[in-house]
Amino acid sequence: MKKLYADVIVDISHERLDRPFVYRVPELLREEIREGSAVKVPFGRSGRVIGGYVVAFHDRCELEDEKVRDIAEVAAGAETAEARMVALAAWMSRQYGSTMIQAMKTVIPVRKTYQAEVRKTVVPAEREKTDEYLALCEKKNWKARKRVITVLADHQEMSLQTLMSEANVTLPVIRELEKAGILRITAFSDFRHLIADADNETCPPDVLTKEQEEAKNQILREWEGDDRPVLLHGVTGSGKTSVYLELVAQTLACGRQAIVLIPEIALTRQTVIRFVRRFGGRVSFMHSRLSGGERYDQMKAAKAGQISVMVGPRSALFVPFSNLGLIIIDEEHEETYHSEMVPRYHARETAIKRAELEGAHVVLGSATPSLITADRAESGAYRKVMLTSRYGESELPETEIVDMREELQSGNRSMISGLLRMRMEEALAEHRQVMLFLNRRGYVGCITCRSCGHVIRCPHCDVSLTRHRNGKLICHYCGYETDDVNKCPSCGSPYIGGISVGTEQIEELLRKEFPQAGVLRMDADTTKGREGHGAILGQFSEGEADILVGTQMIVKGHDFPNVTLVGVLLADLSLSDDDYRSSERTYELIAQAVGRAGRGKYRGRAVVQTYQPEHYAIVAGCRQNYEEFYREEMIYRSVMEYPPCGCMAAILGSAKDEGLLAVAMHYIRKYIERIDPGNRMRTIGPAPQAVGKIRDYYRQVIYIRNRERELLVAAKDRIMEYIALNPGFKDVRVQFDFNV
Repeated sequence: MKKLYADVIVDISHERLDRPFVYRVPELLREEIREGSAVKVPFGRSGRVIGGYVVAFHDRCELEDEKVRDIAEVAAGAETAEARMVALAAWMSRQYGSTMIQAMKTVIPVRKTYQAEVRKTVVPAEREKTDEYLALCEKKNWKARKRVITVLADHQEMSLQTLMSEANVTLPVIRELEKAGILRITAFSDFRHLIADADNETCPPDVLTKEQEEAKNQILREWEGDDRPVLLHGVTGSGKTSVYLELVAQTLACGRQAIVLIPEIALTRQTVIRFVRRFGGRVSFMHSRLSGGERYDQMKAAKAGQISVMVGPRSALFVPFSNLGLIIIDEEHEETYHSEMVPRYHARETAIKRAELEGAHVVLGSATPSLITADRAESGAYRKVMLTSRYGESELPETEIVDMREELQSGNRSMISGLLRMRMEEALAEHRQVMLFLNRRGYVGCITCRSCGHVIRCPHCDVSLTRHRNGKLICHYCGYETDDVNKCPSCGSPYIGGISVGTEQIEELLRKEFPQAGVLRMDADTTKGREGHGAILGQFSEGEADILVGTQMIVKGHDFPNVTLVGVLLADLSLSDDDYRSSERTYELIAQAVGRAGRGKYRGRAVVQTYQPEHYAIVAGCRQNYEEFYREEMIYRSVMEYPPCGCMAAILGSAKDEGLLAVAMHYIRKYIERIDPGNRMRTIGPAPQAVGKIRDYYRQVIYIRNRERELLVAAKDRIMEYIALNPGFKDVRVQFDFNV
């Protein structure tokens, strides 16, 4: 029988993970061992037996056979949660082109141990004793001690911090009462609770509409049958979260746990509130602004079974639940589910793989599904479940499109059109709220004519050219470049250039034109603090402002019943992004933005301002007609063989030496041609990345395309071997991205 070898990680308990070590798999153990299995192996010169995890198999070994030792045994409890996470890391390493160490640090991220939080509570003495002491306080005029006894009188137990706050006293006062035997302070270790006053008292479930009930039942039937990933495709305001809550309730009733992924911090507050109201203290959340100790405690509590539902962005996918039953990815189309750190994984694919390893279910929800997800649903790889109506029988907003070229011709150079200004005045007069969305997503310096809307594009790639500081316009897909322009090549207008406007400028304009209205701004600058998102959204939700202006973070899943008007500024700006997905992103942003209006009892209205009113992404987005957009966009993707009609990977190089980087990427291109003599892969580049230099590192990219992903993965493996064997790459960082 052919020999079989395994790569084994022998220590995952420290921040500095060691490399995998090669062991021979004995014939007697071949049927028992799989990726992720916990095993016992001899290690070091002494041959002491230690634990490890199998991360890969292969039938060849570069070491001399007598130097390779056998795996001693499969450890008891090999199918542990941690073993499954190691198997997930091994899969991520292969799929996304990272080292095993990098993947391990992603799936098991918390290494540092933090001290437990110490909580102190105060317990009063018996009533007779406190009454006697209260009389003494009256006699001695001990006002502070009297306040403590009075506040504590109605409680059997009270938090020390709460008692000090309500009685307005310092700790020495409490200590004096403790010495007198009037109260007792107890201390205990506990994990850091992130949700105040969360207990086991819960609200009754939402009453589902007939359509929501049917959607839930369709998903449950899928779980009992083929158990494919499910796409819950519901129009904006259709109540997808109510369906999620029922699915989570079903999961918890079976004694299993659930992960609910949301695209970013801004959605945490609203989502967590709904889940806590339903499931009480079994819910917690994670995001990037938690302290190290808080993140550590949430992981520890999840592992110990103290919580059953975790809400958070993509990092929450790796919460160490021991009996995971469900992963929900809300707003699955969002780019934030794609990691920009190595390994450059996508939460969608990684969630499906984790669910496969855990025997769990996956539900993907969106009003504007990514084309990859929609295509898989059309092909039958995913099950599609539809919600076609808004919850509460509210209607979709009425949408009006403003051609900003005509506004310019009429003499209006403001970012707010005449129609939008009129609609805002109407809404404010009726004491309704307004949201203004500034579409700045993906903007990297494209050149647009304000007279006719013409965008300077690459003649070879159908993406916009980007202005660079050297006075050149460059395509980041094929490297084509040309001189900068000072007038429009289409109409000759001098009004051509990059559009430079931000939310701060819009806020100033609104305060001048609508002085009677309260204005809030929500962008990266105003949400830097830990509670920045929640504070602004809370103020707007409570009616403390009339107008909320912001970037894409304000249009993702928020529900404000009193918002009856949404204005979309620069709706077509993302069409000018130098990316084949620019139309998809534009449709998503417009449909999501328009969908914020009219979610309460009042009919909503949206005004979309654009220089390209005829573009199918703009038209379909305003109509919220996904099928119309999907048909048009898939024609383009099919002709160009872009995903999902083909597969594409990016080879991303960076170095401090620009010349060294250029040489390195040139040799990678040459090596690709050598390993692909039949030209099965289409290779583009090297060319500068969208941002050619960051923190003194120059950056270039090579794209490789083919309809078969496995061919690209195999090419990635060969390129990694080539780089590892060539010392010339020592000062060049090369990464791979299969989600471009």
